[in-house]
Amino acid sequence: MKISWNSFSLDFSQRTHLMGIINTTPDSFSDGGLHFSRSGAVDACIRLVDDGADIIDIGGESTRPGSDPVSLEEELRRILPVIESISSRVKVPISIDTYKSEVAQRALETGASMVNDISGLRFDPGMAGVVSRYGIPVVIMHMKGNPKDMQKDPSYTALIPEISEYFRSRIAFAVDAGIAEDKIIIDPGIG
Repeated sequence: MKISWNSFSLDFSQRTHLMGIINTTPDSFSDGGLHFSRSGAVDACIRLVDDGADIIDIGGESTRPGSDPVSLEEELRRILPVIESISSRVKVPISIDTYKSEVAQRALETGASMVNDISGLRFDPGMAGVVSRYGIPVVIMHMKGNPKDMQKDPSYTALIPEISEYFRSRIAFAVDAGIAEDKIIIDPGIG
């Protein structure tokens, strides 16, 4: 599958593409707050691209299991300066990791070029419209519940069929909202 948009093109049929993750949070699951400062986050983005990352994913709200949400204002304060700083310095797509449509909109206006939504377009009714209007790729992720409770006794009767049905449903929702099917990427992760 090949996805092309704006000046970017990723051909998933040719090779695996790497997404470098930068969490501008003090409590990141992956780095423990290492990239909480703007300069630390910007430097890490540049290093990831230099090391071969095909996409940079920037998040301003921890979604690790048990995490608490942050305000819209705080999330924007964390991510916008980083996106602004790197958008002219890297030649790879910048993904905004958020489930909030206003954060996505502002990030796209600042230089991001795709959305990574852990909620699979479920938490914010405006998110699908933002993705559709911009004609960009979206990563739709599988998750039970929300970050606060997703690891509290998740249960499945039949794991693979249930996850497959979840994705069929979320893809149909996205297409009905005007998102091109060839711009949808699925992530069977847990958070």
